[in-house]
Amino acid sequence: MAGKKYSVGYFVNWGIYGRKFPPSLIPAQDLTHILYAFADINPESGEVFLSDKWADQDIHYPGDSWNDQGTNLYGNFKAIYNLKKKHRHLKVLLSIGGWTYSPKFHNMIVSKSHRETFASSAIKLLEDYGLDGLDVDYEYPQNDVQAEGYVELLKTMRHGLDKHAQEKGANYRFLLTIAAPCGPSNYEKLRIGKMDQYLDFWNMMAYDYSGSWDKISNHQANVYGGPIGTSTALAYYESHGVPRSKMVLGIPLYGRSFLGTNGPGHSFSGVGPGSWEQGVYDYRALPLPHSQIHLDHAALASWAFDPAKKEMVSFDSEDVGAWKGGYIKHEGLGGSMFWELSGDKGSNREGMEGGQGKDPQPGRSLVKVVKEAMGELDDSPNWLHYERSKFDNMKAGMP
Repeated sequence: MAGKKYSVGYFVNWGIYGRKFPPSLIPAQDLTHILYAFADINPESGEVFLSDKWADQDIHYPGDSWNDQGTNLYGNFKAIYNLKKKHRHLKVLLSIGGWTYSPKFHNMIVSKSHRETFASSAIKLLEDYGLDGLDVDYEYPQNDVQAEGYVELLKTMRHGLDKHAQEKGANYRFLLTIAAPCGPSNYEKLRIGKMDQYLDFWNMMAYDYSGSWDKISNHQANVYGGPIGTSTALAYYESHGVPRSKMVLGIPLYGRSFLGTNGPGHSFSGVGPGSWEQGVYDYRALPLPHSQIHLDHAALASWAFDPAKKEMVSFDSEDVGAWKGGYIKHEGLGGSMFWELSGDKGSNREGMEGGQGKDPQPGRSLVKVVKEAMGELDDSPNWLHYERSKFDNMKAGMP
């Protein structure tokens, strides 16, 4: 197992709509783990529940029958389980929280009974929907009480997952991971050493270092230098007890726009229209037409610049993807993580609207570029047996 890398990709359940990115487009051969985003939380009880049941369990994809007997699972989770059967190295974790739902953690996480409900309801979802683990995306604890609650939540989840495996008679370790911040104001609040004992790996959110909220345009995912940088964050986690082999480097499949600027380090006067939200372009649409790519070898960063519009877009080009893959290998990191898969190049989007910021540009999949540079992928097997699922076809292993 030594040295084999994780390649972790977020699959977002809303990606099946406008982005036209169903599970059939997931590049399974280039990934080891899928983080399925996002499950929601009831702040009053701590219960974890699916955020879009139609996408997650109901939509019928080609090949799904409308005449099956019993209670059956369809939707993204059936499609992804079938991917797991076909690609036995591919593991799927339910990611809970995310930016939108994270405020619901603040009060929930300080209550023991809420934490217990959170863990038991999440483990029930794992069994029902055929998953290999759970991922917590809490952005971010604001104080010491919440930071301690976070440790207790992970402890409760780890014990719960181990007990679940034991009760099933499964000789398998169900995974527990988190999305971890790379901004000092957020990671300095965490009880990193205490958390690490319960986690299989840390997905480092090594992006969003700069954006519309700043006064100066800058790199959004630089490894070195800058007011915020990845190497500084990784060194901090390591100094608090996290082995480098458990840190998975987050890489953005999007770029951030700055208008009315002369490039990194200069003032700007707004952001571009973006692909789906203002100021944010999918990697697949970059570089924008009439833009030139510039590389910063010292920072391990790149940006595109349109001199006519004075628009800079900070994003990771193929060169930077290769550099970061090499950095992962050289530094002994656990692997790469991508937010989020629908932003990548390399798949045809049937029926997706085109236009400025959406039209695909030529180039290679960044997931694949990073994979090739960082080395051989982990191929340990996933888990396929869910005899306690509430769905008849999942119990039967999707025959």
